Amino acid sequence: MLFLIFGMSIYTTAMSVSFLYGLKDVIHVFQFFKEALVLSLLGISIYTLKARPKFGLIDYLIFGYLAYTMLYAILPIGEQSFFERLIALKSMAFYIVVYFTGRLFDIRKIYVNKYFNYIALLTIAAGAITFFERLFNLNLQSISGYADYVYYFFNFEPSGNYGLSWTFESEGGYKRFGSFFDNPLEHAAATLLALSVIIALYTRDDNKFKPNTTGLLALGASLLSITFAFSRAPFISYFFVIYIYALITKKTFITKTIHYTILAGVCYVAYIISTWGNKVDGIMEVIINTIDFSNPSSIGHLVAWVDGINAMIQHPFGLGLGASGRVAGTLGETVGGENQFIIIGVQGGIIALTLYLAIYITFIKQGLKWLNLLKGKERKICLAVLLMKIGFLIPMFTSEVESSSYISYMNWFLSGLFIATIMQHTAPETTLAHDH
Repeated sequence: MLFLIFGMSIYTTAMSVSFLYGLKDVIHVFQFFKEALVLSLLGISIYTLKARPKFGLIDYLIFGYLAYTMLYAILPIGEQSFFERLIALKSMAFYIVVYFTGRLFDIRKIYVNKYFNYIALLTIAAGAITFFERLFNLNLQSISGYADYVYYFFNFEPSGNYGLSWTFESEGGYKRFGSFFDNPLEHAAATLLALSVIIALYTRDDNKFKPNTTGLLALGASLLSITFAFSRAPFISYFFVIYIYALITKKTFITKTIHYTILAGVCYVAYIISTWGNKVDGIMEVIINTIDFSNPSSIGHLVAWVDGINAMIQHPFGLGLGASGRVAGTLGETVGGENQFIIIGVQGGIIALTLYLAIYITFIKQGLKWLNLLKGKERKICLAVLLMKIGFLIPMFTSEVESSSYISYMNWFLSGLFIATIMQHTAPETTLAHDH
C-alpha cells in the first residue's frame, strides 16, 4: 500500500528525474519493478492460503476477461509482434492481476484508516505543488526531464506550446497542471480517486460526514487540483461523485444545492449564447465549444470514437492487442482510442468489451447492495470502491484511464479487497460484525 500510494503516484516524475541525471540504465530495471512487486505479493498470498477461497460471479467474469485477453497475446492475432502484444496485454489486463492480489489478501492485515489518511496527505501535497505551479505558471514536468524521458522510452515527441505535449494545455491557451503525476489527465483522475477515499474515510456508519482538519485540507486541495488540471470530463465527474454520494446517503441539502447550481449554470450559458452569440472568449468559450462539440479536442474524440466503432463493426473479434491504446500510439498506428471502452473493443472485440462492461457494472451493483450492510473499515472500502467506479465512468469515455498505473493499481487492489470482504459473508442477510 505504501508503494502504491507514494511510489506509483510519483513514478513518472521519479523516472524523468532519473533520466535527467543520466540514470537511464536504472530506469529499465525500475520500469518492471512494480509488476514484479505485484506478482511477488500475489505469489506469497497464494502460497500462504490456508483454505480455498470462495469465488463469486465477479471473480469468474474477471477470470474470463484475463484468460480471453491472454489468448490474444499468445496467439498470432493482429499485426503486432509477440513482444508488442505482451506490452499491450500489460496495459489492457495486468490490473486484473492487481485485483487478485487484493482479492487474496487478508483484509484483517490492512489498516484502512491509516492508508486512507496517507492518500489524504498525498492529496494535500499534490494540491500544494499545483498551487505553486499555477503561482509561477510553470509545469513541474518542464524542469523534471519529462519530455526527453517520454520521447526516449515511448517515442512521443514533444508537442504543444510548452514543449511537453498537447495534454498540458487546453483550448484558449490555458495551461493544465499535472503536479507530480504523469500528466494533467492522470492528476485529474487521481483527484477523483482521492475524493472517493476522503469521503469514505470520514463517513461514519450512520452516514454522517465528519472530516477533521486533515480531511478539510485534503478536500480543499482536491478542489484546487481538479480546477487547475483543467480536464473537462474529470471536472464534471468530481461533482457527479459528490452528487451520487449525496443521493445514496440521503443528504438532501447537497442534492438540492447541485440541482440549483446546474439550473443557474444552464440559464447563464443560455443567456450568454442568446446575448453575445459567438462573441465569447475565455472560460465561456471553452464551455460553449465543449457543449456544441466545436472545439478541436471534442472533434478529435468524436473522430476517434467513429473510427473505433467502425473497426469493431468490421472486426467484431478485434484487431489484436496493440491495435489501439498506448502501445499503438507509440507505434503511430492506433485505431480509435481516447475511450477506454473502444480501446478494449478494438483490440479484443465485442466479447472482451462485454466482459469488461459486465465486470464494471457488477462492481457498482455490489457496492450499492452492500453499502448499508457493512460496517467499519469494510464499509469504508465498499464506499471508496463504489465512488471510484462511478467517478471514473465519465473520464473513460475520453481517455484510457486504465493506462495510468497509479489509478489502475489503486483502483483494482481496493476492488479486490472489497470482493474479499463481501465473500466473507455468505449472504446479505447474515449479521455482519462491526470491524472498526
